[in-house]
Amino acid sequence: MVVAYIVQGFQLRGRKLTPDQPRTAKTAEDAVILAERMATTRAGVFAFSQAVDIETDTYDEPKVLLRLGDLPPGLPE
Repeated sequence: MVVAYIVQGFQLRGRKLTPDQPRTAKTAEDAVILAERMATTRAGVFAFSQAVDIETDTYDEPKVLLRLGDLPPGLPE
């Protein structure tokens, strides 16, 4: 298993939150730093980690690292 660290930014276009291309980080700390940096230019940012078993293509539940700003419904707390 490997752990992926993902940062997802959202931009406000009209009244709709539009997702950016997800960005990856090497560590949880790097993901938080990236998310905080992105939050200055995005409506919202969601950073999380997720364990992935590449051999079986299975994913564990995401672990939230940081939630900032306006985010769409349905994202983990």
